[in-house]
Formats: sequence, C-alpha cells, structure tokens
Amino acid sequence: MFVQPWDAALDDAQWQAWIADGHDFGQLCVNGLPGRPPAVVPTHFTTDGDRLLIHLARPHPVRQAIEHDANVTFTVIGDYAFIPGPWRAKPGTPPTDGVPTSYYAAVRFTCRAAIVDDPEAKAELLRRRLAHLQPDGDHAPVAVGRPPCGRMLSGMRGLEPTVSEVLAKFEYDDHKPVARRTDVAGRLTSRGQALDVPTARGQLRRLDRVGPWQPCPLPQPDRTAPHRTGTEHRP
Repeated sequence: MFVQPWDAALDDAQWQAWIADGHDFGQLCVNGLPGRPPAVVPTHFTTDGDRLLIHLARPHPVRQAIEHDANVTFTVIGDYAFIPGPWRAKPGTPPTDGVPTSYYAAVRFTCRAAIVDDPEAKAELLRRRLAHLQPDGDHAPVAVGRPPCGRMLSGMRGLEPTVSEVLAKFEYDDHKPVARRTDVAGRLTSRGQALDVPTARGQLRRLDRVGPWQPCPLPQPDRTAPHRTGTEHRP
C-alpha cells in the first residue's frame, strides 16, 4: 500500500479509533503453497492488544498455507467513494480537466499467525469474539463440553495473528486547498450513494485536524551520516 505523506495516519489513535468505530471486517491475505497463488479470506476480526482474533471452519484450506508460511497480512478498507474529475478541477479550468480519484480509509496489519486448536483456548478466543460482536451477551455460554457451543468447537480453528507493523492510509485530498476539500465533502453528502456520507465525515474529521497542508521543510543533510529526507507534516 503506497502512502503519500498527506495520506498517512496523523497518529496511532486515528487508525485505532477508526477500527473501533465498527470497521471490524477485512481480508486475511496468506502466501500460497508452492505453485499456488496467495489466498484471500474475507472475515470479521477482533483486536486484542497486539493480536487479531479470528476463527475459521476447521476444513478451511488456508490452514495448510499458514502452516507452511505464518507470515500474513490483514487489510481493512472502508469509507470509500469515487470522486468525479469535475469535483476536483482547479478554479478557472474547465470542469472536464479535473482528474478523478478515490477517497478511502485503509489499515494494513503485518502479522505472524498462530493456529489455535486447543479446545479451551478456542473457547476463550470465541468468548472474546462474541464479547465484541454480541456485547449484549445474547448467546449460549461458550464452554468445552457444554452444548450447543461445545459441540461446535471441534469444527473450528482459531487464528491469532500477532501484529508486527501497522500501515494506515486516509486518502482524502489533504494536500488540496481547504475550500476544495470542504466542497467535495458537501458534494459527497448531497450525492448520498453507498458510503458517500461516512466518507464525507472522514474527510471533514481530517480537515478539522490538518487544516491547510503544511509539509515539513527538508532538514539540512548531516555530512557525517547517510542522507535523510524530511518527514511528513504531523499536526
């Protein structure tokens, strides 16, 4: 995932809050077995510290791929919308000269996955999953040997990817003038299709924090160390 400086998360709290705000469905990406393409599994997940909690059907073929190579990624994408070219045209230019783009938020977790097959460990994983997905507790107790969930434990496998790196992207044209970004958010709200409204909300939340984009000036190079360039603006 390519992240321009103006698209990067402003801090860890931004992507963490976005995930916690109902973005709990993503794609588990696993390296394929030799000679096979990568496998992609759409699924709900739950965060637990530096781990993700996932469960799959026991016969799911992705298990073999993970046993062969435990390095996986998990990607969450949401609040996306297509932005037509005329909405982004520069003032004084024909609307048809505007370049279209996509707005979206995405978080990619780089992980090393462990398969969970111990009955009690699977029960605990499932209890944590249900505490997130059904916080009202309107489900049968999850306990080894206790129906109905006890019977189901043998038919599932837990998966606990431990996160080693997080890359977040919020592509909302933060490098464009404030007035143009505000105008696009209004147009999205008026259009109101699919995820237009939550995309507009994400755009405006970023705008409130970032304001006019101010890239940091490049530091003077240190002649005694390898050359380094400046970093992106962090309001």
